[in-house]
Amino acid sequence: MKILVIDTALSLCTAAVFVDGRPLAVRSELMVKGHQERLAGFVRDAMGEAGLGFEALDRIGVTVGPGSFTGLRVGLAFAQGFGAALARPVVGVSTLDALAASVTPEAGSLPALAAVIDARRGQVYGRFWRDGVAAGPPEALSLEAAGERIAALGSNVTLVGSGAVPLAAAFPKAGVVDLTGPSPTAVARLAVAAHPDQAPPRPLYLRAPDATPPTRLPGQPRVPAPR
Repeated sequence: MKILVIDTALSLCTAAVFVDGRPLAVRSELMVKGHQERLAGFVRDAMGEAGLGFEALDRIGVTVGPGSFTGLRVGLAFAQGFGAALARPVVGVSTLDALAASVTPEAGSLPALAAVIDARRGQVYGRFWRDGVAAGPPEALSLEAAGERIAALGSNVTLVGSGAVPLAAAFPKAGVVDLTGPSPTAVARLAVAAHPDQAPPRPLYLRAPDATPPTRLPGQPRVPAPR
């Protein structure tokens, strides 16, 4: 299968081309913002290096979150538009699942695994596995609640993701893999394995965006504060 993967959910802007699980070209750069300006160029360069025409693609995989509100919108909008133009299926991949798959091809090869993303404001986005079985869906958790979930996994736990470092102090024996984002190989592997009908490219938001809409439109008078 020939697949293009796109990841803008966290601090990376990634476009990569894989054929039957083998990477032909990868463009990935660390960036806090600017994904919208760079993504199309990354896709163009990756496809050019891979030596494939766009019509050769069988599928497009894109990370759906949790992650940056703006970053997710950029990646998903591009993937959906690209898929519509090519009449190719677009498959959504959980960022947390992809982080877990970046450590091991199958979560079951580690006794206990916690994928955690720093969500700021004293929170993490997390998902947890024990003996290869997910202990529930992705969640937004306080650091304290996440620590309790990790402790419940028992000893010999591995923490992966940007939220691993702030939690690691409470678990000195834990393995820590501090990734800024999932590996393109992991995203591609999950996107190939997923059924398009069961993995729609819809954003996974675990909490409301930090930005709030304005309380009045431009030109409207301010409402006096109650006395």
